[in-house]
Amino acid sequence: MAARPLFFSRWLVPAMLAALALVGSASAQTPAYSSAARHVAIMDGDTGLLLHCQNCEQPMAPASMSKMMTALIVMEALAAGRITENTRFRVSERAWRLGAMSDGSHMFLALNSEVRVGDLLRGMMIVSANDACIVLAEGIAGSEEAFVDLMNRRARELGLTSARFRNTTGLPDPDHLISAADLARLARQIIIRFPQHYRLYAERSFAYNNRTQDNRNPLLGMFAGADGVKTGHTAAAGYSLVGSALLNNQRRIIVFDGMETMAARRAEADRLMRAAFYDFRLLRLYEAGAQVGEARVWLGGRARAPLITERAIILPTTGAALAGLTARIEYRGPVAAPIRRGQRIASLVVEGPNFPRRSYALVSGRNIGRANWFVRAWAGLIDLISPS
Repeated sequence: MAARPLFFSRWLVPAMLAALALVGSASAQTPAYSSAARHVAIMDGDTGLLLHCQNCEQPMAPASMSKMMTALIVMEALAAGRITENTRFRVSERAWRLGAMSDGSHMFLALNSEVRVGDLLRGMMIVSANDACIVLAEGIAGSEEAFVDLMNRRARELGLTSARFRNTTGLPDPDHLISAADLARLARQIIIRFPQHYRLYAERSFAYNNRTQDNRNPLLGMFAGADGVKTGHTAAAGYSLVGSALLNNQRRIIVFDGMETMAARRAEADRLMRAAFYDFRLLRLYEAGAQVGEARVWLGGRARAPLITERAIILPTTGAALAGLTARIEYRGPVAAPIRRGQRIASLVVEGPNFPRRSYALVSGRNIGRANWFVRAWAGLIDLISPS
């Protein structure tokens, strides 16, 4: 049999696109999501879909934003019952020197004092306390180095492929890296799995050892529904932020870095979060298991195989990108029988002038056996005498 050609059919995506384009057209006139930041990720919190990516998969210096991974390991230890919030850990000289004796963020822990895990977690999450990170790491894993091994292993298990952690605090290290997209994925993990601990990120201040410090997240109190997550700053990272908000039952997560001042970070946080909610749309094109079309079958008991979606197809887009959006089915065919139900045999390709090409797997909606021997023999004869 000769090589099977690539078959495709093209059509305009349903008329709902036109209506959505009208809804989004006003905000689409000014692309508020374009940013002066070095790396930007905007994510839909419910689906985990990236709505906007500006160098978002490139590893970057995360500064204190990497404390989210430290927090996740602690939350998992609490959930597993290995520690409780009333467990007490001792403040080592190393934690004390990198905390109260440094000019970095800390919660004024006293040398050799014993501190509740609940207080250490609050200090780390609300005021980014470096001393709290080290005390927690040493208490849970025996040393910060051993705890960092846990962080890196857990990152791999979670699919955070860009992550390379070298400490628990985010203090400068050229090999301490993670992408903006993976930071957004990490934040989503905490939000979904540990809502009882995530709420600490929304607290506006933290008092410990007769000192009260403010949460540095500029979104809190500025953007309606903002409830997290983490700021960061080093010379390499600039002023950076992982932010999240829940508005009208929708959650958005933003990540950016590289701003030159706190004021610039504040303005960019507000601008990107507004863009996340008001400029972007999620178009639910097909539900999981919906039939999209058919594929021709070679030497099968049926001439065509129904093509169904493997999972729901949801497009992240803007009003401007909806204009001219098209979709087509692509497959190498006719597809040779036998075909199993659920076998991937085609793709739905969606693209447009302002929309990056995306491909979604389509599977056979039924089992299709081989044709009888006479049909196969006749087709073989035709193929043999046909000119190549």
